[in-house]
Amino acid sequence: MARHRKLDPDSWVRAGVHEEELAEMEELVDLEQSSVDDDLCKEPMKKRRRSDRDQRLRAFPTMEQSALKEYEKLESRTRRVLSNAYQKLIQSVFLDDSIPNGVKYLINRLLALIEKPSLDPIYIGLLGSTGAGKSSLINAIIQKAMFLPVSGESICTSCIVQVSSGCCERYEAKIHLLSDQEWKEELKNLTQLLHMTEGADGEEAESWDREEAVEEAVWKLQVVYGAGAEGREYEDLLRVRPQVKIPPSRVILLQAEEAGELSIKLDPYIRAQRRDQRGQSAETQIWPLIKHVEVTLPRSALIPEGVVLVDIPGTGDFNCKRDEMWKKTIDRCSAIWVISDIERVSGARAHEELLNESVRACQRGLCRHVALVVTKTDKLHLPEYLRERKVGNHAILSQQEAILERNETIKLKRNRLLKEKLKRKLPAYLKVLEASDLVYTVSAQEYWQQALLTEEQTEIPKLREFIRKRLLEEKKRMVTKYITEAFGLLLLMEGFNSADNLLNEHLHMSGLRRFVEEKTEMLEKAIQQCFAHIEQPLWEGVQAARTSYRRILGACLVRSKGNQGFHQTLKAVCLKNGVYASRTLARIDLNEAITRPIYDHIDPVFGDIFRAGKPASSALMPLIDAFKHSLQEKMTEIRIRNGWKYDSYKKSFLIQEISAILGGLEGYILRRKRRIYESVTSSVQSDLKPCYEEAAQITGRKACERMKDVIRRGVERQVAEGMFERAQERMQHQFQLLKRGITEKMKGSVATMLTLASSQGDSLCKELADVRSEYKEMERLHRGLREAAENAQLRKAMQDFLLGTPPRKAGAPQQDSHSRGLASRE
Repeated sequence: MARHRKLDPDSWVRAGVHEEELAEMEELVDLEQSSVDDDLCKEPMKKRRRSDRDQRLRAFPTMEQSALKEYEKLESRTRRVLSNAYQKLIQSVFLDDSIPNGVKYLINRLLALIEKPSLDPIYIGLLGSTGAGKSSLINAIIQKAMFLPVSGESICTSCIVQVSSGCCERYEAKIHLLSDQEWKEELKNLTQLLHMTEGADGEEAESWDREEAVEEAVWKLQVVYGAGAEGREYEDLLRVRPQVKIPPSRVILLQAEEAGELSIKLDPYIRAQRRDQRGQSAETQIWPLIKHVEVTLPRSALIPEGVVLVDIPGTGDFNCKRDEMWKKTIDRCSAIWVISDIERVSGARAHEELLNESVRACQRGLCRHVALVVTKTDKLHLPEYLRERKVGNHAILSQQEAILERNETIKLKRNRLLKEKLKRKLPAYLKVLEASDLVYTVSAQEYWQQALLTEEQTEIPKLREFIRKRLLEEKKRMVTKYITEAFGLLLLMEGFNSADNLLNEHLHMSGLRRFVEEKTEMLEKAIQQCFAHIEQPLWEGVQAARTSYRRILGACLVRSKGNQGFHQTLKAVCLKNGVYASRTLARIDLNEAITRPIYDHIDPVFGDIFRAGKPASSALMPLIDAFKHSLQEKMTEIRIRNGWKYDSYKKSFLIQEISAILGGLEGYILRRKRRIYESVTSSVQSDLKPCYEEAAQITGRKACERMKDVIRRGVERQVAEGMFERAQERMQHQFQLLKRGITEKMKGSVATMLTLASSQGDSLCKELADVRSEYKEMERLHRGLREAAENAQLRKAMQDFLLGTPPRKAGAPQQDSHSRGLASRE
């Protein structure tokens, strides 16, 4: 085997290639040189890989396993083809003093595709109030009883906990702590909250020990700094050494061989600690500093690798960084399950707030599915139920029949109400509005005991099925996109090796550039027209906010029981610029409350603008898709008219690369969407900040009423000076920034692509290595995508036929009995 020449670092650095990239290139070359020595190990390696794959796919039934294996095989072979092409490319030019821009573009694109993850994590958020049963539900889904702390109605999980399965052989948990700066910020807020109550007297002073906000502040300081810390100043506490040992990395790693062992180690860190606990351990003393926890299980027969279940405390957090993480975690979830105890599912304020937060996540984040999961459905008092029963005439003979009937009634009612809420708030195109299962009635307790309900009747298997289908859909989508991008790059590289590919190139590309410029201008105008649809509802929302802000603000500031127990809570609200998140109380957000009329008007139109699917003048993504199709049609037209006999590769590359460029825009738009959506609330919060700061400084007699007066006067003053109109302008400005960003990215990316395809001045066709074999393999893989889709359809048709007669009973799906059997052997 011929030895490869050593890479010259100086020539590569002069050519604009970073040293890190050069090291990766050398490593790839070394891997190729050692491949001959590895031949003897190939067969055992294949067996190990096959075993690993089988372990990863245990959570899926046979038909879904077959589909996933096909897609994973296609992806794996594509990565190998890309690596081979990458090695050939760097070996053909690494001695050159300068590297053409086209080659650098190809190197970067190939490397980005090689390093691209197989699947972005799929986050499923469990959002619920204290005692709703989130932790119990996760324990049942992963089939690890009492793994996360469970404790009836009291607060149990004190922070965000992420649970996933992975390739590790042991159970592992990472406890992430607040950074030094983040803790200093919280410490400052805690001391301000405590010391600003000095001088309060009468009724307010008596509520000190009962006030939840102050009690938690006192507790945190005592745990971290010792008794008496609540009476010391912020600057003084900065000089005090914490009683707890804080690792320099701000991360605590726990590992165990068994689930129960890790659960015992993890419990003190994530269980909400009570003030009456004495002799707290070092683990319990560090809880005020914990930001979030990541738990990784060994590969599971129940939860597929790549899915992350997130236990999200229902109201956020007093600490700014934890509260921001709370919102970002909700926004990154592709599905949100709102968890509600069966006794609180009707009419509870906290439950409705969580549903509203989930709907907002669909508007500003990645969420595409919302469901209501009603827990503890085994709780039913039969005599009382029979007395109040209003459905049917047949006799109820058992507790089980009553539970199932009650569950079905709740499903029908809550499904209708939830769908009506979603239809009012979300655009009609969202798939969640078409979902048949918007409500699940589950019982984690009965899943383990099965005294009243069977495993299937607890509906835990239905939730697992939802998880599997969500991952399978995402895997198909990502592999299809990945192979399509890879095929486009190989098309270009192979096309450049055609000796005749420069024929009439300048005329073709100059005409295409003019066409792109014209279409980009048209796209910019179309985007402007698309965004104009928000103008009228935004204006109407501002008018509605102007007429309702006094009523809304009054409802937020007035308590039916008076000011007792509200003084320090209001002070905490002011310290956090109008927002207070407690572990036990409903979330308070004055800024969101007084801007809610604006969102009520813009929500449906906002959702329509960021919709995908059928073309519409009010939707952004279909406009970008239309731009893509017009370019692709133009290339086909030029090719036919001018007889691009030798440029079919190039034409195909351009079509594929345009799809890749515009596909990348989708991520940019999603990131900007959240900023646009929250611009109204953030603008109002910024305008009201001075009045919040003034109110937070108030102490002494009647401090609560004086704080309310300051807030009311501040809001009145800002409204008179155009606060809501400024928020309107802020949202309009954010839309314009998005339009500018889209067009600039479009112009830059398409111009780079056309320059590369024209290959004028770079002599690119002489620089590239021979990748014909890689191209042929990539062509077969691209065809394989279509075959995989056809095979999946065939398997589905066969399954439907086999299960169609007789129909499958709801109580005995094949998959979960299979999974349970596997899990019991773990």
